[in-house]
Amino acid sequence: MADSSIGLTPFHEIPRSRWSALASSLGSPLSESEIERIRGLGDSLDIDEVDSIYIPLTNLLSRYARAARQTHTDTAEFLGITQPHTPFIIGVAGSVAVGKSTVSRLLRELLSRDPETPNIALITTDGFLYPNAELERRGIPHRKGFPESYDRRALLRFVTDIKSGAEKVFAPVYSHLSYDIVPGEMIEVSRPDILIVEGLNVLQPPTANQSIAVSDLFDFSIYVDARPHDIESWFVNRFLALQTGAFADERSYFHKFASLSRDEAVAEATHIWKTINEMNLVENIAPTRPRAKLVLKKDRDHSVTTVLLRKI
Repeated sequence: MADSSIGLTPFHEIPRSRWSALASSLGSPLSESEIERIRGLGDSLDIDEVDSIYIPLTNLLSRYARAARQTHTDTAEFLGITQPHTPFIIGVAGSVAVGKSTVSRLLRELLSRDPETPNIALITTDGFLYPNAELERRGIPHRKGFPESYDRRALLRFVTDIKSGAEKVFAPVYSHLSYDIVPGEMIEVSRPDILIVEGLNVLQPPTANQSIAVSDLFDFSIYVDARPHDIESWFVNRFLALQTGAFADERSYFHKFASLSRDEAVAEATHIWKTINEMNLVENIAPTRPRAKLVLKKDRDHSVTTVLLRKI
């Protein structure tokens, strides 16, 4: 007798052509200039990608958010209490250079245009990295971006406060120029309709000494996926672009790379990828992919070819 479980998966696997057919016929609400502002360095986001992939995704997320608010209303009615609903929280995970920041900014822009959810906050977990001095003290400056380089208790406390309905919650600020936490500077988050939390390791399960992880507080989670060799190519190309851009600023932590020849820059970027980012991807980030509710699978040109949506 054949095993009926063979080929079963917890995800709906939806090819681009079928997913794009779910888009609104009204077309993109974003202009070319707005997409240019949102697009990350090295990404190839365009109106077709917005229409085909992110309009249907935004519509789906809006449905989930409405359902969560209705569940809150029903629960409050059952308990006989009156209490405002708490923010709907979306986690966005994926490798360095895979485009998760672009996805997060785009979703913030699109979701804010829904009259039911005008107040969208976006926080990156970079702000919860330990300061460089603390990483040095712990002997792990080379592990920056790995799970142990984050103040996970502070991040969990921040998201818990948001999910508990706190009026104001504050997050640290990270500077990509100085490659460090900005002392004394904070971002205020005040009861958003939706909070997007973007970071490499936001889908990590609880550690041995934790009873709960940040991902346990998410209402929806997205993993941005691509083949490792494609991500490596994007990382190297981004490094080369930054070499003549941000790295040229004398205040930049990476200014030392600005004078490298192209061949030297490619070699340096490849070394960083192989010894840090690829290792983090393989050991920590990619294993969290099955924990996501939705996976965006990208091709070499950054276009999404397949959407995996967890079955309910």
